[in-house]
Amino acid sequence: MPGLLRGVARTAAIAGTATAVSNRVSRRQAGRWAAQQPAEPAPTYAAPPPTYAQPAYAPPPPASSGTDARIEQLTQLAALRDQGVLSPAEFEAEKARILAD
Repeated sequence: MPGLLRGVARTAAIAGTATAVSNRVSRRQAGRWAAQQPAEPAPTYAAPPPTYAQPAYAPPPPASSGTDARIEQLTQLAALRDQGVLSPAEFEAEKARILAD
């Protein structure tokens, strides 16, 4: 137990010394900064009005009418018809549905 108390006392002494040194350094540094302050305050100027910059976003792509998508669907539909997967009646029904959208 005496060894434990001695260790605690030593730690407390070291921590106290470190705190005292740190406080002294802080006070000395604050004094140096205060000595470097200009004798008279710097002139103040009115702040310029805020500028509202536009965000640097890329412009949105032009709105498509879906024509490219319809052409692609019709092309795929024609390929299915040519392969025999769709009958001509099914092709015409799907084509009418795509063009009606």
